[in-house]
Amino acid sequence: MSGRAAVEGPDGKFRCIWPGTDPLYLAYHDTEWGVPEYDSRALFEKLILDGFQAGLAWITILRKRDSFRSAFAGFEPEAIARFTETDVQRLLGDAGIVRHRGKIEGTIKSARAYLEISERREFSDFLWRHLDGRVLQNAFRTHEEVPAETAVSKAISKELKAAGFTFCGPTIVYAFMQACGLVNDHLTGCFRYEECAVLARDIRVPA
Repeated sequence: MSGRAAVEGPDGKFRCIWPGTDPLYLAYHDTEWGVPEYDSRALFEKLILDGFQAGLAWITILRKRDSFRSAFAGFEPEAIARFTETDVQRLLGDAGIVRHRGKIEGTIKSARAYLEISERREFSDFLWRHLDGRVLQNAFRTHEEVPAETAVSKAISKELKAAGFTFCGPTIVYAFMQACGLVNDHLTGCFRYEECAVLARDIRVPA
């Protein structure tokens, strides 16, 4: 079955097709997407942003990321967990972010859920233990082979929801896993495939 493989850019490098030619999107693909992330706060930020993406294109969120960081206290869960209705109203009036009451209120709930999880274990461990602390190195040649969700993303989604997180369905979680390098879904013909593979490391995740 044929499909869309990695494409050659004007710089002679072959890449996944989804960034297109947008310079911001290309920079994100070339430097961030698929890099294994082990920092709990950074993982929280990306999960929240992926939730805000629901129904939108990721490039929309990417262009607003700095504004999101400013509006949401640098995505420090401890700060967000203390947000009140006054903060919700402030955020609903902030044109620099996606002004969606459900997602804003959901972010506050998710921050509180993060803190509850953190009382028991590192949020990073909470996520990585689903993969036994190892990056899943996929080997997809074409864009069409890449799944929208997997059994692992369904399991993580279920656990996140049970803990109190919102906007974390299996498809959102899988996009998050791809972005944060829990899985390596760069196409095999993409120059970042091998580069991201060598960045992976086994980590000890408490049972």
